[in-house]
Amino acid sequence: MNRPRLPRVPLQAPIRLPVDLYVLALLATVGLAALLPASGTAAEAAGGAATAAVALLFFLYGARLSTREALDGLRHWRLHLTVLAATFAVFPLLGLAARATAGPLLTPALADGLLFLCLVPSTIQSSITFTSMARGNVPAAVCAGSFSSLAGLVLTPVLAALLLGGTAGGVSPDGLLRIALQLLVPFLAGQLLRGALRGLLDRHRRLLGRVDRGAILLVVYTAFSEGMTAGIWGRVTPGRLAALLGAEALLLAAMLTLTWYGARRLGFGRADRVAIQFAGSKKSLAAGLPMAAVLFGAQAALAVLPLMLFHQMQLMVCAVIAKRRGREPRGGDRGDPAPGAAAGLPGTVPA
Repeated sequence: MNRPRLPRVPLQAPIRLPVDLYVLALLATVGLAALLPASGTAAEAAGGAATAAVALLFFLYGARLSTREALDGLRHWRLHLTVLAATFAVFPLLGLAARATAGPLLTPALADGLLFLCLVPSTIQSSITFTSMARGNVPAAVCAGSFSSLAGLVLTPVLAALLLGGTAGGVSPDGLLRIALQLLVPFLAGQLLRGALRGLLDRHRRLLGRVDRGAILLVVYTAFSEGMTAGIWGRVTPGRLAALLGAEALLLAAMLTLTWYGARRLGFGRADRVAIQFAGSKKSLAAGLPMAAVLFGAQAALAVLPLMLFHQMQLMVCAVIAKRRGREPRGGDRGDPAPGAAAGLPGTVPA
């Protein structure tokens, strides 16, 4: 007697979660600072080198960001305003609520770091990548991320001064001036010299990417060395770490939900909603770490820990969402980009 043959069910490819090698390098740098922290003269030298590295980092950001291409994207102003509102209005409000709720379970520096991550601009590179995977409006994601980075140079320090007050390393008029000199002035200098440096930057794009990452690793090593010298890591208990991760998971879930369904309520088509969700729900590690080093000073080690954890969490969760959205049937929804619209993307700065 022949057994009935069961229908063959096609196996779906497993969702591969991204292994961010750069995050692994950051963790290795933290481990090096824990084992061999810079102190004394070495700490002063590392601090001076980190200050110069941050200025170089923002100079390169300015030199590579095409102002013309960013301004060309202003025709989709409703989408960009929506992303900016999510990044610099909704996120900070949720951050205040998260700090008030989880704050008693955290140290003051961790609670401030939790709020600070909500003030950081959006990413560029990963927003583009996930929007492309989900078949969204890639050019809109490019412009939205660029606008967010530009706005963050001003809005992140101002919001930190308003919402964190004296806890963020004593943000004051003098502190804002120091931020402007270390971040904004090099960025504007890069913009002014962009035309003269364009060929050089294009020829050495890979090398400059390593310079970017090396500068940030130096900033992280300096900040965590100061934290080890001050003995702050004894206050990061497993319970506090679990509370921080739980608060960040709720923040990410809330922003992913609000950006998707809020964009639908505002009348955006599917492709635009994809760009809004991925550009409006993420935070830039590359921009946030140098800003935190300037804003928090000796407290930067604990202040950047929430941002580092949130960065990896957002990559893992958004990779799953983007892959699932990429398998959705094409429904001819209003706002879908025309074929080939994602071609010829402008150069981006690290996310």
